[in-house]
Amino acid sequence: MREANMFKDMSLGLQHVLAMYAGAVVVPLIVGFSIGLTTAQLTYLISIDIMMCGVATILQVWKNKFMGIGLPVVLGCTFTAVGPIINIANTYSIGSVYGAILVAGLFVVLIAKYFSKLIKFFPPVVTGSVVTIIGVTLIPVALNNFAGGQGADDFASLENIGLGFLTLLIILLVLKFAKGFFASIAILIGIVVGTIIAAFFGLVDLSAVKEASWLHLPVVFYFGTPEFHLVPILTMILVAMVSLVESTGVYFALGDITNKDIREADLKRGYRAEGVAILFGGLFNSLPYTTFSQNVGLIQLSGVRRLRIIYIAGVMLILLGLMPKIGAATLAIPESVLGGAMIAMFGMVISYGIKMLSTVDFENQNNLMVVAISIAFGLGVTAVPDVFKSLPSSISVITESGIVMGSLTAIILNLVLNFNLEPNDDVKDQLFEVMPDEDTESLTEDYK
Repeated sequence: MREANMFKDMSLGLQHVLAMYAGAVVVPLIVGFSIGLTTAQLTYLISIDIMMCGVATILQVWKNKFMGIGLPVVLGCTFTAVGPIINIANTYSIGSVYGAILVAGLFVVLIAKYFSKLIKFFPPVVTGSVVTIIGVTLIPVALNNFAGGQGADDFASLENIGLGFLTLLIILLVLKFAKGFFASIAILIGIVVGTIIAAFFGLVDLSAVKEASWLHLPVVFYFGTPEFHLVPILTMILVAMVSLVESTGVYFALGDITNKDIREADLKRGYRAEGVAILFGGLFNSLPYTTFSQNVGLIQLSGVRRLRIIYIAGVMLILLGLMPKIGAATLAIPESVLGGAMIAMFGMVISYGIKMLSTVDFENQNNLMVVAISIAFGLGVTAVPDVFKSLPSSISVITESGIVMGSLTAIILNLVLNFNLEPNDDVKDQLFEVMPDEDTESLTEDYK
């Protein structure tokens, strides 16, 4: 019985790893190619990134007095940092990148206590909008993968489209007809079966597995001594702050899923864990981290909310980072297979955002405007990324991201239209009451 339960937990953990792996790998790939890293350096960057994703995830799930939000959250490299890191490395040096990351991580740790007090700016109309925006803006990523990967020679080929639809169909059939454990790993089954079918048509490339090494240990300051320059530091601090806004939406979504009220103390520990993760990234020459939304969709889809599963996923990521040959095996999964799974997962993020908005009073026209304009900006910037290209490049980290633009729009509009500068005592109590820490494990459910 114990062995059977362990197999189930391992399968559920692997499902989380596969859900986030492509997103975690593509960031160091883009950065590495753009700043001219050698093959050996790029291999190190990818391996250490995957390992540190596992470390960052465990730090966030492990709830203690200092840090850790204690929710089933998975962390990975933030896409927001890609442009700034490339610009800093090419303008200054790669040492300047990691000097800036170290300072940004320390900054997040220090301001976590104060940033968490902004919880009053995140009522359901804001958090629901942010979660919906996150899902909506990720759909183009899913569709690009669905078609074979942006820039692929066979992009949108019939083979890729067919494989993406087949993977999605398998997931839907499992959800429809399977029960219990098998229904909870529908995404994993879809990815595995889709990859096996793709292999029969010669669409699975195992060359990366053959070339990868068996063991790759982390090295402190692998890329050299960090350098500290004002502009790169300010840029990475802005990136970190933007990531905190995105993470806040994910925290509230997971809190809603696990029936846990997110308090100021929870946010403080969550932000601190994210700051410590960024610090580790600077020390071992990885990249900044943030919460991964696709895993939120997976938790909602599978119905399994146990922290043990996320711990297992974190350990798996650490092992994959230490053993590149095993990690490379996940790269053999065709992009279109991942795209089919991503459509389901990102779609669930949108659905959950809509569910969070269902508690909002839409008789109030101000709430309608907050949702309408924030989602419009989020989706608009994603569809037309050059719309703000005439603005100063120093704020491009904000204007080029649909998630950031939409989230900030929701926060600002709610502040302008709805925020009461002098809330009554009942509202103050609701906003700032510090409740005893709840045992998140007690809120979990058995396998459905």
